Amino acid sequence: MSTPHKVVVIGGGYAGTLAANHLRMRSDTHITLVNSRPEFVERVRLHQYVAGTGEAAVDYGTLLGEGVELVVDSAARIDTAAREVRLESGRALDYDYVVYAVGSVGATPSGVPGAAEFAHDIAEYEPARRLRARLAELPADAAITVVGGGLTGIETAAELAEQGRRVTLVCGQSLAPSFSTGGRRYVSGWLSRHGVEVVEGAVASEVLPDAVVLDDGSERASALTIWAAGFGVPQLAVASGLSTDELGRLITDETLTSVDDDRIVAAGDAAAPSGRALRMSCYAAGPLGAQAANTVLSRIEGTEPKKISLGFSGACVSVGRRAGIRQFARKDDTAINVYVSGWAGAAIKELTCKFAVARIRGEARRPGSAKWVKGDPRPARSEMTVSR
Repeated sequence: MSTPHKVVVIGGGYAGTLAANHLRMRSDTHITLVNSRPEFVERVRLHQYVAGTGEAAVDYGTLLGEGVELVVDSAARIDTAAREVRLESGRALDYDYVVYAVGSVGATPSGVPGAAEFAHDIAEYEPARRLRARLAELPADAAITVVGGGLTGIETAAELAEQGRRVTLVCGQSLAPSFSTGGRRYVSGWLSRHGVEVVEGAVASEVLPDAVVLDDGSERASALTIWAAGFGVPQLAVASGLSTDELGRLITDETLTSVDDDRIVAAGDAAAPSGRALRMSCYAAGPLGAQAANTVLSRIEGTEPKKISLGFSGACVSVGRRAGIRQFARKDDTAINVYVSGWAGAAIKELTCKFAVARIRGEARRPGSAKWVKGDPRPARSEMTVSR
């Protein structure tokens, strides 16, 4: 009887969970999914969870296919020499292959005084839970500042404004920079009608316990500051001595294989194929998880893995519970001036959120069933910034 191929999937988000289910296409694999919490988190719903208009946790029992072992722990280091994933608990997991799907985390910048001490991030479940509790303590008319004019900042500001909260949205250079002119105009109009003060062309230079200081020296009262200006990644690859980009994403080739070790394959937000990461998103995570699993399966079979292929089609953003916008884009993720807004945009956004989880469940029932939009060949890049 042959020994099963041991695959350890690190990270139980959209990419890792789908990868774990997809790996079941081979019956001779032992799949271990390592995740720091016992529940799957729908990160695209964390703004709802914070505002009390929805939940974001899903039982892994409804998502994982038969035979996937869930280990609730955190990976401290990948020992490539010993082929072990060393966990924070002290336990070590042997592996033949690793799927590196650690995802992304909040990025409260150390260069902004007071941000780490006084701002709340909304990128992960635990900070979101603390933020939800803090919000419940605030008077209804307390001033709230959301820093970040991207999709997360917009959704958070809109969710709170719809509840009658007094919200200021500090955008940096512009509101919804990845959207078309018409899409940005729609979002801006909705926020204005619901009382959100949108500050463009300014960044937060300091966070105080009760205020936010902008780079022009002006000060805005803020009983609660929410930081939604970008993401970072866990530093597991750095701690493991693997090549990373400047943010800490694992550098891979175009098959998602680590440039240092062909037994480590990355997926999702923490992967940087050829040093050029795709947009951090739920949209990209699932397909990258499936393609990372395919690379592992190819290596087990002794065949050449395929290069990644993923075409973008745009992005969705909710603005409160009754409106939203579906912005369309070219396959290279460049927005075009076509979008669906209002109640129809909200319906598309909700269907998109449900589909992300339904695709994982579908993969648990029938491994290999996941589908996605294929992209054009990615242009070659001769140089990349590598950190060790």
